[in-house]
Amino acid sequence: MKALNYLVAFLGGAAIGTACGLLFAPEKGSDLREKIAEALRKRGIRLNRKEMDNLVDEIAEELQSNKED
Repeated sequence: MKALNYLVAFLGGAAIGTACGLLFAPEKGSDLREKIAEALRKRGIRLNRKEMDNLVDEIAEELQSNKED
C-alpha cells in the first residue's frame, strides 16, 4: 500500500510539474490550454472547458502561494 502512495504522489508531482512548465512557456494562453487539454486526453482524462479553467486556476494559485513563501 505504501508503494502505491509513492506512485500516486510521484505521478501527481509529475503532472503538476509538467503543467507548471507549460504555464511558464512563452505561448498564447488559449494555445497553451488546448495543449494541456490534448495531453490530458491522450492519457484518458477528459475535462470540459470549465473543468480545464478550474484546473489551470488551481495550479496558478498554488504557484502564487509558493512564490510568496
